[in-house]
Formats: sequence, structure tokens, C-alpha cells
Amino acid sequence: MSGKRSSRKRRRQRRAASAPPRPPAAEASAPVPSGYARSRAKDEAARAALRPLPPGERPTAVTAGAIAATVLAVANLVALAFGYNAGEDTLSPGSEVTGSILTTLVVALVAYGMWRARYWGVLGMQTLLALTLVISSLALLFANSVWAALLLLIIIAAAGTLFWFLIKAMARIQMPERPGSPR
Repeated sequence: MSGKRSSRKRRRQRRAASAPPRPPAAEASAPVPSGYARSRAKDEAARAALRPLPPGERPTAVTAGAIAATVLAVANLVALAFGYNAGEDTLSPGSEVTGSILTTLVVALVAYGMWRARYWGVLGMQTLLALTLVISSLALLFANSVWAALLLLIIIAAAGTLFWFLIKAMARIQMPERPGSPR
């Protein structure tokens, strides 16, 4: 035990001797921030580096998300028009049409909001992407073929990538001010 202690002591002494000397005034005047304070300072620096979105500008990720949502809404309408039904035996005859129309309306509303660079549109798209990620990940557990697993992996990669890039875009769009809130 005493051999380990003396060995540690020698290593500390060697490290202290090889480290560059610090000025004593710097140690006394600048306290080392705790983990929370350091994290808070990084957050503040990141917020300060963000430039607000000028009126009429739309980040690339938001444009890509709006186009993807529009394509999905149109594809859903086309599938409905041609009578495609993914869950034929599980639902009552009219409920799949209602579900498809409702899904199309929600995705179209999100696409409109994103095209207009609205905070609620981007937040709605991120919600849909998060649901897609969870459902696709769960479906991957039960994939019954290599092609199904590959398709699910592509969906997960695309949804995850778009979700990631929308985070910064959403920060730039900023949540709108509430009518009675102090400025």
C-alpha cells in the first residue's frame, strides 16, 4: 500500500514539474466554473453566434423538409386515388380512407408551414420525423427480409438526418412572441 502511495506521489511531482507554470494572479482571479456553468456559457455562446432569420429567407433544411412533406402528401393522395390500402384486413372499409385523408391534410399543413418558414411548421415536421424514427426503429426489429430491413434503414437515416438539420433551422426561426409577453 505504501509503495503505491509513494509511486503516485512521484508521478504527481513529475507531472507538476513538466507542466508549464501558471501565474498566481490568474488562479486567484478566475475561478474554475462548474460543469453546469461551463455548459451554460457554451449555450450562450452558441445562441450569440446564431443570426436571426431575415424575413422571406428559408433555411435549406426547411426547404428540403417542405419539399419532402409535399411529395409525401401527394404520394398519399395518389395511393388513395388508386385504391392502395396498406392495412386491408385490419380496418373497417371506410376508416382507411378517413385515415389517409387525415394524414394527407396533416402532412400538407406541415409542408405549408415549413414553406412559409413558420416555427409551428418546423416543430410539426420534427414531431412527424420523431414518430417516423420510433416506428421505423421498432419495425426494424421485426423486418422479415433483407429488403425490408434495408428500406427501414434508409428511412431511419433520411428522417434522422433531416431531424438533425432542422434543429438549428428551428433555432434561427425562433418561436414567435406571445401577444402579452414583455420584450
